[in-house]
Amino acid sequence: MRRLFVLLGLCASLAACGTAADLDKAPVPLGDFRLGHTVVVAPNLTRGPLSREADAEEWIAAVRTAVEDRFGRYTGPSYYNMGISVEGYVLAQPGVPVVASPRSALILRLTVWDDAAGEKLNPEPRVVTVTEAPSAETLIGSGLTQDRETQMENLAISAAKEIERWLVKQNRWEGWFGGRAANRPGAAAEATGGDASKPDTASAAEG
Repeated sequence: MRRLFVLLGLCASLAACGTAADLDKAPVPLGDFRLGHTVVVAPNLTRGPLSREADAEEWIAAVRTAVEDRFGRYTGPSYYNMGISVEGYVLAQPGVPVVASPRSALILRLTVWDDAAGEKLNPEPRVVTVTEAPSAETLIGSGLTQDRETQMENLAISAAKEIERWLVKQNRWEGWFGGRAANRPGAAAEATGGDASKPDTASAAEG
């Protein structure tokens, strides 16, 4: 718990990860990827210091929508499931001096599953930490210029974009999604004609 608050406190030094402005463009190549199940949970949700309050269901809905909007564009032949745990957040609030106001931030843990193989691609969850994108509205603190729902939506969009960036890197260098490495989980099943016509019901949130 203390470590999470430290991470949230450091978020002001992290670069914001992106917006939804690119969703009307062709997605970045991601091999044979197609999104199967998106399982979002928040059993250990922690609110950071000087933050507005938002409940777990609100975060689950915001993150699921952002992830499905971004990854629903991919039409590869193989399904992959995402298990996401929302861990902590800061939603900058009004009435706090700008010098003391934390930048809005969100921390997630991500596990990706090869659906056909029923295996995790990353044995240990990937920690994804994002901050609000800089703009004229957030320069003086988004708590003064944005409502709580807008802050949450923007953070969820940035998190989905950061996840995409990481998956593209894994595809290129670790052989995920039919990339250059030949020994990725699930390759044998695909080589023998495993049916990837639809995802199974494996628990993508495990781990």
